[in-house]
Amino acid sequence: MGKPEIKISIRNLVELVLRSGDIDNRLVSSGRMLEGTKIHQKIQKQGGELYNKEVSLAHNYETQDFIFRLEGRADGIISEPGGVVIDEIKSTARPLELIDEEFSILHWAQAKCYAFIYALQNELQNIYVQLTYFHIDTEETKNIRKLFSIKELNEFIEDLLDKYVVWASISDSWNKQRDDSIKSLQFPFKSYRRGQRELAVAVYKTIMQGKKLFAQAPTGIGKTISTLFPAVKALGEQHISKIFYLTAKTITRQVAEEAFSKMRECGLVFRTITLTAKDKICFNKGGSCNPDFCEYAKGHYNRVNNAMEDVLNTSQNLSREVIEEYALKHKVCPFEFSLDLSLWADCIVCDYNYAFDPRVYLKRFFLNNTGDYAFLVDEAHNLVDRAREMFSAQIHKSAYLEAKKLMKSKVPKVAKILNKINSYMVTLRKQCAEEGFIISKTELKDLYRLLNNFISESEEWILKNQNNNIEGFEQLLEVYFDSIAFTRMADFYDERYVTFIETKSMDVRVKLFCLDPSYLLSDAVKRGKTAVFFSATLTPVNYFMDILGGDKEDYNINLASPFDKDNLCLIVNDNISTRYKSRDKSYDKIVDIIWSSISKRTGNYVVFFPSYKYMNEVYTRFTEQYPETNTIIQETSMTEEERESFLNRFQSGTEKSLVSFGVLGGIFSEGIDLKGDRLIGAIIVGVGLPQVSPEQNIIMDYFKNKNRMGFENAYMYPGMNKVLQAAGRVIRSEHDVGTVILLDERFSNGNYRRLFPKHWEHVLRVQDTGQLEKRLEQFWIDKDMDKVNT
Repeated sequence: MGKPEIKISIRNLVELVLRSGDIDNRLVSSGRMLEGTKIHQKIQKQGGELYNKEVSLAHNYETQDFIFRLEGRADGIISEPGGVVIDEIKSTARPLELIDEEFSILHWAQAKCYAFIYALQNELQNIYVQLTYFHIDTEETKNIRKLFSIKELNEFIEDLLDKYVVWASISDSWNKQRDDSIKSLQFPFKSYRRGQRELAVAVYKTIMQGKKLFAQAPTGIGKTISTLFPAVKALGEQHISKIFYLTAKTITRQVAEEAFSKMRECGLVFRTITLTAKDKICFNKGGSCNPDFCEYAKGHYNRVNNAMEDVLNTSQNLSREVIEEYALKHKVCPFEFSLDLSLWADCIVCDYNYAFDPRVYLKRFFLNNTGDYAFLVDEAHNLVDRAREMFSAQIHKSAYLEAKKLMKSKVPKVAKILNKINSYMVTLRKQCAEEGFIISKTELKDLYRLLNNFISESEEWILKNQNNNIEGFEQLLEVYFDSIAFTRMADFYDERYVTFIETKSMDVRVKLFCLDPSYLLSDAVKRGKTAVFFSATLTPVNYFMDILGGDKEDYNINLASPFDKDNLCLIVNDNISTRYKSRDKSYDKIVDIIWSSISKRTGNYVVFFPSYKYMNEVYTRFTEQYPETNTIIQETSMTEEERESFLNRFQSGTEKSLVSFGVLGGIFSEGIDLKGDRLIGAIIVGVGLPQVSPEQNIIMDYFKNKNRMGFENAYMYPGMNKVLQAAGRVIRSEHDVGTVILLDERFSNGNYRRLFPKHWEHVLRVQDTGQLEKRLEQFWIDKDMDKVNT
């Protein structure tokens, strides 16, 4: 048997072995220096024909125990008459006169690794290494160049890998244990549910072939285990190297953790990590990553490797709680600690943003390279709006005006630019006239220039004063970051974007609005090898395949519900209009329908409305008419504790009915799991259409031109997915029994009926409360008889 091969990127190798000191994410490093692409391109272009840019390099370096697969990408390789130069470009806000040969051991190390590989492969005895520092404000450059022999570079690599061997041993030992456990791993349940094996097989084949799969799998199939189990098997067979389980909600992350826990009970050895947002996991709440003010940032890199070794030897499930525990024990920053640990995890459970958002995606995995990763995208119907949000950016006039007033006496130069930005937006406000908004397909290049000037001018002052507790500092900082986000998103602007300018009172909002995220999502998915998009509601699947960046070669699957359809009494009352203009006539009818529904069986019910205003009006009338009934209502913004308290009201075996009032598309209409008799009925008011707005209409016009499906893309499909999600709260397991009542005349319209899932074929139609009561009464009698007979 040959030596084990360990694959590692040169950047990760160098950082792991050589880093030391503090975390010091001062302003520039967390803002502009993350986006070095333009700077690199500018310097590379100046190099002319002799400058070979972005050169991928790889080499197998054999030692006594391992073969190390070293991979990386050199910024530039310059062929000069005097010899070959490896160029490494770094952007900085530090004055160039303060940067010398000793400035960064990490910068030299990375470039020397590239130089070694290139010299070896091209049989060079000597090679130059050059560090090119680019000052982000003055745009001046400084070159520091040294000549190395192949012997010196070989000794350097030898020493570097010698220090890395301890980590290689940890990795190799782990991989062997993990792969052995995967080989013998059986599906962690006694049998597959209906549709479950079909989904698992489809996921496995998709991963094997490096394709994308779009899977609609109704509640009860067990989507999480049916996607994770085949992905784990594929990883054990080396088809992929890492799984990214991507979610929109904390609760679905917990479901993924539970699935791994179940597989570990069956013998799986597998390291998982759950990433938590920086602001939630930070120990130094409200503080910056500044060693002067955070004890966890100070000396972090001196301690983090010991912390990693400790936790990797003791835990497979790197949950938030485990990360916090070891971060406190070793006094390291929990967020940066979790990012480092992610390199050692087999599955990363995290928000969509970490894979797709250009502002925050995990650069250690996705910058300048792609990997053989599998993206498992849970609740994929949520990704449409989230993707539009990720690829859009906006700024507000009021923020710049406020910052200008605060900075007028402190930094007149910055205040002057802020005033120009404010004046520019005043001009935009006038152009909006009476209509209140402008939709433009052209970019505001003059605004971009003003924002870039502001970023440059304010940067130095912010850096110098970020620890001085100056009034107005936080406001200026917020405007600074908003400006960076806005100008950065402008790089993506194309025919799929519009510039949306809107006025409200005296304020102006300018938005770079991504109408169609399909191209950018498709591009983001290419950072991995394969992707599975799954949800209980991907209806119609062609719409989701298109908007989420699928193509004709990709797969889709639409699975039937595993539950007995007779356990759900599904009723449409189409003798009621919930359209905006008819709502005032519907309030009392809905009150009657709620009462008729709950009077046939004591239990817990939820009524979903298209808006808070509609909900509050019906709630007021219902509680006035039936004051003895237990009711709760969803508030516009609820804390985690308030949400938990709300859900805790849904108890089994209740002796008095509970009616909860919520909104479609809200926090309680999807993602909650009230099994058994904790919820026995849902009433859904309306077809869930998003509120009519200029922005939704822009989306509608775009798709009207693209595929003649404007209304469907902007309103109908998103609305019906909200309805299907809300209805899915009732039947959560094979033993659940309940009712779903759909209230709206449009539910009998063919265009909407075509969006009903297969397991809704038995839907019943009623036109008054008398018919409704009869249907419900008969349903509950039948269910009681079923219990007696079994």
